[in-house]
Amino acid sequence: MLLKTFGWSFAITVLGLIAAVFYGGWTAFGVVAILAVLEISLSFDNAVVNAGILKKMNAFWQKIFLTVGVLIAVFGMRLVFPVVIVAITAKMGPIEAVKLAFDDKDRYQQLVTDAHPSIAAFGGMFLLMIFLDFIFEDRDIQWLRWIERPLAKLGKVDMLSVCISLIVLLITSFTFATHAHQHGGAHADKAQTVLIAGIAGLITYMIVGGLSGFFEDRLEEEEEREHEEEEEAARSGKQRSAVKLAGQAAFFMFLYLEVLDASFSFDGVIGAFAITNDIVLMALGLGIGAMYVRSLTVYLVRQGTLDDYVYLEHGAHYAIGALAVILMVTIQYEINEVITGLVGVVLIAWSFWSSVRRNKALEAAEGKAAGSGEKTEVESGV
Repeated sequence: MLLKTFGWSFAITVLGLIAAVFYGGWTAFGVVAILAVLEISLSFDNAVVNAGILKKMNAFWQKIFLTVGVLIAVFGMRLVFPVVIVAITAKMGPIEAVKLAFDDKDRYQQLVTDAHPSIAAFGGMFLLMIFLDFIFEDRDIQWLRWIERPLAKLGKVDMLSVCISLIVLLITSFTFATHAHQHGGAHADKAQTVLIAGIAGLITYMIVGGLSGFFEDRLEEEEEREHEEEEEAARSGKQRSAVKLAGQAAFFMFLYLEVLDASFSFDGVIGAFAITNDIVLMALGLGIGAMYVRSLTVYLVRQGTLDDYVYLEHGAHYAIGALAVILMVTIQYEINEVITGLVGVVLIAWSFWSSVRRNKALEAAEGKAAGSGEKTEVESGV
């Protein structure tokens, strides 16, 4: 099971590290290895959230996510995305941007760094909406009850997530964005740029998230109807073909996953420049890390980990909220990538520990109930 799920990741790791040695020697080998670890540590919460969505897809779309999705993640976000940012920022063609990445690496790094405020605003707003929509939803299983219970009641107010996100964006635009961090420690007024980029991130979330949610609801309705038809077919002895709507729903959920991954990768791409400004080494290191994140996502789905450790999804969404805030703060202040990674790891580890405690309490309660012949209920959450 482990080799089947992570086999491609292991193979890509070996090939990537060998390519790094041929490209730049053992120094390049070390840089690529560090970048891979950085990407995995920053994106572990991404894997948990992805698994919550991916488990609703069939095996075919899980395979698409692990193949086509990897190409998009590695070549799209880790290689093409920085080039596109430079091309837009410097108002040059993509070919010129690629030449700049190889011929003038310092200038290339400067342009990407200067574009960070708009990148952070877009990704921060997208991730903030994911966190708010999760935290405002009334759930049967709650982790931090003292926070989630009152917020679930507030969540009954329509468009509350959008209102809060816009307020956060306005505050960010007129505080952090007025002294946005630029290359070389300089600061510039990027209020308008941050405002536009943040609104674009909000719109992207509403379009992609709305479409995926719409088709997901239709898929659930169709599955209910299909189940009824299967029962009828079984009684009459007839065969029936599968519906095609599941493909539409899975496609839009796949699209949502790709946008989500893109938002998570912003901090990894920007943070990679603290280690190297070589676009080839960045693509190799971050690509290896992205491959492991995808394999881990599929592993969590196939093992049913989210069903066994019910607070993991909560911890991942809290990590998303923390990352959204960190991205907005980094518009003005530099925050070490180690801190960003540790915040996510600590929250997910805490939620895992809480899940283990809950499972042990349930087992003890069930054993006690079996001995006494009575039913016992264990309250979930902290």
